[in-house]
Amino acid sequence: MEYMSQEGYDKIVAELRQLESVELPQVREAIAEARDKGDLSENFEYHAAKREQSRLLGRIRFKQRILEHARVIDMSLLGSDKVGLLSKVEMTNLRNSARMTYTVVSPHEANLLEGKISIKSPVAQALLGKKVGDEVEVRVPIGVQKFRIESITL
Repeated sequence: MEYMSQEGYDKIVAELRQLESVELPQVREAIAEARDKGDLSENFEYHAAKREQSRLLGRIRFKQRILEHARVIDMSLLGSDKVGLLSKVEMTNLRNSARMTYTVVSPHEANLLEGKISIKSPVAQALLGKKVGDEVEVRVPIGVQKFRIESITL
C-alpha cells in the first residue's frame, strides 16, 4: 500500500488515460500502417512500432499497479506539529544559511523542480517525526548536511 495526495493520484489517473486513449491507439495505427507495407522481417517501422507498443503497455501496467495499491490521504486528518507525509517543511542549511522548502510526498509524486521530495529520500527520512526548531543531520552524496526546521505546514 502506498499513500499519496489527491493531486498525485489524479495526475497518475490522467497520465494513464492519456496512455490508454491517445498514445496506445496511435502506436496500434502505426503498426497497422507498417504491416500494410509488406515483408515484416525487414520492416524497420513495424519493429520500431512494436517496441513502442511494448514500452507503452509496460508503462500502462506500472501505472495501473500504482493506482491499485494507492491510498489517498485525507488531509484533514494530518497535523502540522511534526514532519510527515505531505508536510511542507521550510528549513535552513546550517552550513551556508540557505533556506529551502520541500514537501514530503510519495515516491511517485517526487519532483525536485517542484520542491517535492520522496518520503524514501535521505533528507525526508531524517526529517520524519521532527518538530519546528529541531536540527537534523543528513548524509547526502556531498557529505553530511545539517538543517534546522523553521516551519511545518500542510
